[in-house]
Amino acid sequence: MMSNSISKYLVIILFLLSFFTLNPVHSKENKKETYEQLDLFGQVFDLIKSKYVEEVKSKELIEAAINGMLSSLDPHSGFLAPKSYDDMQVDTKGSFGGLGIEVTQQDGFVKVVSPMDDTPAFKAGVLAGDFITFVDDKPMLGLTLSEAVDIMRGPVGSSVKLTIVREGLEDPIEVLVTRAVIKLTAAKVRTENDIIIMRVTTFNEQTIPNLDDGIEKAIEKLGETEPKGFVLDLRNNPGGLLSEAISVTDLFLDQGEIVSTRDREGKGERYKASKGDIAEGKPLIILINAGSASASEIVAGALQDHRRAIVLGTKSFGKGSVQSVLPMGQSGGIRITTARYYTPSGRSIQALGVTPDVFLEFKRVEKSEDDNRKTFSEADLEGALSNDSLTEAEKEMLRKEEMSFQETTERRNNDNQLAHAIDLIEGLSAYSLKE
Repeated sequence: MMSNSISKYLVIILFLLSFFTLNPVHSKENKKETYEQLDLFGQVFDLIKSKYVEEVKSKELIEAAINGMLSSLDPHSGFLAPKSYDDMQVDTKGSFGGLGIEVTQQDGFVKVVSPMDDTPAFKAGVLAGDFITFVDDKPMLGLTLSEAVDIMRGPVGSSVKLTIVREGLEDPIEVLVTRAVIKLTAAKVRTENDIIIMRVTTFNEQTIPNLDDGIEKAIEKLGETEPKGFVLDLRNNPGGLLSEAISVTDLFLDQGEIVSTRDREGKGERYKASKGDIAEGKPLIILINAGSASASEIVAGALQDHRRAIVLGTKSFGKGSVQSVLPMGQSGGIRITTARYYTPSGRSIQALGVTPDVFLEFKRVEKSEDDNRKTFSEADLEGALSNDSLTEAEKEMLRKEEMSFQETTERRNNDNQLAHAIDLIEGLSAYSLKE
């Protein structure tokens, strides 16, 4: 006589059979083949329950079967157990526990899409493109992405050892990361050389409020001085909410399409900009790299298509698909790819990424002994005559120019991509003034 648990899950199979019979979506399928495969599922389930060397819980088997079905579709679809589903709801609000990395799955391994700014993983030196092969010496090969993420999460303050395979290195490296509560500031805004620099690390419910508040304060700081332009830094931004990406893009467009989505039947939505450009037509540079994915690519692709921004950096990640999270009652939820998105010109970024208008790899300049050698001019010579034609105001201007030169040199040493973006804006601003 069959056990109650097996009887219960045979009822589920019978329900699925009736679903495939009655649901018009599947009316064109080979029903006989579908029935045979569902019957096979029931037989395998029965054999595992009765013959496997150790007792296995029915719930775990069913969840594994569901996750296997979803994860076979693409790297972004999967089953969310109740805890994972709850964690994901918290993530979109900007605070969660863990290492601070956005990950996907490739060739069975966990691949880092990007480390998030100022998080434990970022500080430990984890880079976009790294493959995490072991966590505390436990292999990641064969695990689902959700299982791997659960292993990397843990009590705040505890440490975890990541074994990383990195392109360009012959041997794996080990990185020790201390878990922390990840409180992301979605966007930070500052000014430099009368240019407003916006660093957006993720697209969540805090992104637009952070930007609105930051830009307002930056403009107040500039006072009567008009900003020369804007830099939108989306490097290592793994994406987030589609609605927030649309809102950020809309800040800089007066009209036109921002993005469109299409499902497998070609149906979808078109999202258009509303009136008002917060930058009032001033030059806009967007910084991207291989860690810029999904929502970041929507913003960069749309503003590039409208010729509203110059995109600078390296090619983005190439995630051009839309995932929907569907709740499954007390059982958690599923994340499933439901559509592709397209930029205003109709191009898909899926597996291709956004190609920058100005290709420039990130390089941090190492200081040499020559950098410490002071350069000399006439003014440094002992007893040199002073310039008696300079007013006090002109002397103060020269002093500020020298300080600005030192800041620019330091910036170039630390971040050549941002330095080039600022140079571009200053050049465009100067050209505009001459016209």
